[in-house]
Amino acid sequence: MRPPTPATVADGSVIGSGRVLLAAPRGYCAGVDRAVIAVEKALERYGSPVYVRKQIVHNVHVVKRLEEQGAVFVDEVDEVPPGAHIVFSAHGVSPAVVRAAAERGLQAIDATCPLVTKVHREAVRFARDDKQILLIGHHGHEEVEGTMGEAPERTILVGSPEEADTVEVSDPENLVWLSQTTLSVDETMETVRRLRARFPNLADPPSDDICYATQNRQVAVKKVAPDADVVLVVGSANSSNSVRLVEVALENGAERAYRIDDASELDPAWLAGAGSVGVSSGASVPERLVEELLATLAGHGFGSVEEVRTAEEDLVFSLPRELRRTASGAQDPRALGGRS
Repeated sequence: MRPPTPATVADGSVIGSGRVLLAAPRGYCAGVDRAVIAVEKALERYGSPVYVRKQIVHNVHVVKRLEEQGAVFVDEVDEVPPGAHIVFSAHGVSPAVVRAAAERGLQAIDATCPLVTKVHREAVRFARDDKQILLIGHHGHEEVEGTMGEAPERTILVGSPEEADTVEVSDPENLVWLSQTTLSVDETMETVRRLRARFPNLADPPSDDICYATQNRQVAVKKVAPDADVVLVVGSANSSNSVRLVEVALENGAERAYRIDDASELDPAWLAGAGSVGVSSGASVPERLVEELLATLAGHGFGSVEEVRTAEEDLVFSLPRELRRTASGAQDPRALGGRS
């Protein structure tokens, strides 16, 4: 595509013929929204400080804003004063962490995404049935650590399609696979394909483990990528689903793709020679960060925005049970979460 021809207007801003292809769905998913609101409501109800184990969601801007409101983020429960309130992040925790919090007398609020909880329950059930579990996920990711903690003796982590070719199991006839919820759908299925080539009796989970929001954002980026010279994904470096969106863009036709935390990280050189820019954001990214990026792109000549929508999302999760009732015991009218 031919590059835009920018021109300046009276206020000094730049206009041009470049266009933005804005992927939708993008940004916050129901699980992230629920977790963030859980911390806000805990602060509102109990006052500061409220402690949070790990980042509540993987986004530096969300964490910073909650810190400014009085949240204190810690790595482990032994850093929290006995009796204090602690929120478990959306990525989930292992039973060992739950026990450690209880032994310390902490008032725990479980903000684990319900879709992650579903995978935990599957792991427990399959372990109870003496299945060996092949968990597809990334080494060191908090969600993986939590899921493996449900059945550590029965679970083997498979970190990539290549690891599927070499993983060793004790009972090839009694296997089932599960996955981290934020993976690339295509890479996960390639891992499953390779596993099944070696272990034909490998059983599937009862339903998809990769969450609806992860899949929807990947599908939208696949739609945008072939028509975009550059794809920009807003999201933090430790956000698995944001990193996957960059990979999906490159695998599906984008010439270049970059992940940025916010508009300040945009390198104007990336736009050189581009006629169209694709934009998306990970599932833990506030929409205001996308809006700021669009404003910055407009200043570089990309003022025409076309939303490319591939799905509608209306799922809302109720808040953690510890926050569903008011001090008087009545149901909190905001207990369903969600933002107006």
